[in-house]
Amino acid sequence: MKNIIDVIDISVKYGSQLVLTDLNFHVSRGEIFGFIGPSGSGKTTIINTLLGIIKPYKGSSKIFEKDSQTLKSSDLTQLGIMSDAIGYYERLSIFENLQIYAHIFGISEKKVDDLLSKVGLIKQKNMKTGNISVGMLQRMLFVRALINSPKLLFLDEPTSGLDPTIARNIRNEIKNLQKKGTTIFLTSHNMHEVTLLCDKIALLNNGQIIEQGSPKDIINKYI
Repeated sequence: MKNIIDVIDISVKYGSQLVLTDLNFHVSRGEIFGFIGPSGSGKTTIINTLLGIIKPYKGSSKIFEKDSQTLKSSDLTQLGIMSDAIGYYERLSIFENLQIYAHIFGISEKKVDDLLSKVGLIKQKNMKTGNISVGMLQRMLFVRALINSPKLLFLDEPTSGLDPTIARNIRNEIKNLQKKGTTIFLTSHNMHEVTLLCDKIALLNNGQIIEQGSPKDIINKYI
C-alpha cells in the first residue's frame, strides 16, 4: 500500500454553499502531510470528509485503500484523532478522561502516564479538565489521540494555544511518531510550523488547493 490517503476530485457543500472544490491530493505511508489555510478555509471539513462523517457533494476519498464512506470499526481503531470537536468530560480529571479511552483499547495505565510525561502533564493528571488551560487541554487531546498507537494520526491545529517550549516538545514527539512508522495528517494556519514538520503541504484558500508540494519548493517559488 503506497498511499494511506487518496483524495480524488472532492467537493463538499453545506446547504447550497460550496466549501471545498475539486480537491486532489495523496498522502504516502509514513509521511507528514500538512493542510494549511486560514480559519474557516475548510481544514476541519476535509478531516471530517476523510473520516466519513461528511459525505462529499462530488468525488471520493480513501483511507487504507478503502472508501471513506464505508470505513468499518476495525478501520477506525487504526486511527488517532486530535480535535476539540470530540467531547471530553469536564468533571473528570485529565487522567480519568484518558483512562476511558485506555480501557476501550485495552491499554495499560502505565502507558497513559508515560504519554502524559512526554507532554509535561504528569503532575497535573488529577486536575479536573473543566479547570485546565487551553494549552493543557490541547496536550490532553494529543495524548488521547496516541493511546491506541494509531497507524494514521489526524492532528487538527496540534500546537494551537501552546507556549513555544511545549509546542517544540509536541513537534518533536510528532517527528518521533513518524520515525516509528506513523502517517500523520495535520492542519495548521502556521506556515512556520508546517515547514518544520511536514514532508508535503497543500495550501488551501477559499476551499481550493492553490499550491501543493514540499514546503521548501513552495517557499522558494515565492522568494
